[in-house]
Amino acid sequence: MLDKRHLEPDISAEEAARAWNQDRFVARARALFYARMMFLSLGLLIIGVPAWARYFGFHGPVALFGYLSMLLYSVANYLVIDHRRAGRWVTYITLCLDLTIMVIVIAKPQVGGGLNSPFLATQLLFTTLFAILFPKPLAILPPLLALPLTTQLDQLLNRSTSPIDLLTVLWYSGLNVIIVYVLVYLNEREVAAHREVVELQAELKDLAVVEERSRLAREIHDGLGASLSSLIIQSEYLLQIAQDDSLKSEIGELKTSAEEAIEELRRSLKMMREDFELASGLEEYVQTFQDRTQLKVNFEKHGHPEKLSPDAQLTLFRVLQECLSNAAKHAHAQEVRVQLTFDATNVLLAVRDDGLGFDPSQTPSGHYGLLNMHERAMKIGGNVVIDSSPGAGSQISLTLPVRP
Repeated sequence: MLDKRHLEPDISAEEAARAWNQDRFVARARALFYARMMFLSLGLLIIGVPAWARYFGFHGPVALFGYLSMLLYSVANYLVIDHRRAGRWVTYITLCLDLTIMVIVIAKPQVGGGLNSPFLATQLLFTTLFAILFPKPLAILPPLLALPLTTQLDQLLNRSTSPIDLLTVLWYSGLNVIIVYVLVYLNEREVAAHREVVELQAELKDLAVVEERSRLAREIHDGLGASLSSLIIQSEYLLQIAQDDSLKSEIGELKTSAEEAIEELRRSLKMMREDFELASGLEEYVQTFQDRTQLKVNFEKHGHPEKLSPDAQLTLFRVLQECLSNAAKHAHAQEVRVQLTFDATNVLLAVRDDGLGFDPSQTPSGHYGLLNMHERAMKIGGNVVIDSSPGAGSQISLTLPVRP
């Protein structure tokens, strides 16, 4: 399990923001396609009526070719909208083609031409479309250049520029600035609001996990914990009234097992509530193990303890348990040395014993302790190294990243 406080919220927020941006773009690009279909329908109507075609200058093979070209690239754009990269590029290019056709239509002398064209207001529509689909300064530049380009075409076509034309340019320029500012501002607010919602959802998810862990911890403590406590109390009572030494020994072992179980339960509950202190928890376990088995165990801690994820803490604890158990049961060691070392990126647990040693390549069938160590470490990006040979003792080193 990754450390939620450091990684999961950032990663989920980034992925959610990317998916949300893509979905939002696709929805807006589809709206652009439907708007194009409306304009193409009007264009087809204009071309189909001879009087309208002559008035707007939309007649002949050139007009028909332009119309079919718009229809083809509009459909092609619609087919690739869902693609993350190609959809954006194709939409932007086709929108620029629409803008180019608009400038050509505005410049036509049949309907006034240039700054006097009734189609000039369409430029504001394109500024709006560019700002909605591509709310970046450079991306919005093409529709903003349409006004000076139209003015330049007027001069190239030897049309006189009156004070009213200058006022028209200033008026449309002001409207363009207002549209761009409002849409970009609203877009930033929308993105910020979505980011806050995603972060809040991640926090609520973590809170739900913590609450569920706390609920389970309470149930286990009140249920299983109470049962184990009762077993210990009953064992103590039986020890007081028992007369046979062998029976006392069996009851004592039962009491010890119950005490070990309740200690294991307490450690698990601490991990579930995420208030388990790794270094002190390992040191306490080493002391308890030493008292119970009379095996000398030296514990050393180096570096500043880092707050690890619950899975990392559990892995370190289980590996230590397995190592000490093997040292007592199989290696018949006289002394064990445990070192816990923290640095900026990793935590190292090294367990060295002076026991019989073994050949790591000849693990007996049915013994899965070493395999479990490797699997636990691999699950969270760690590594286990086993250094042992017959008669030379053993050293098992577990290395885990501080931030898996």
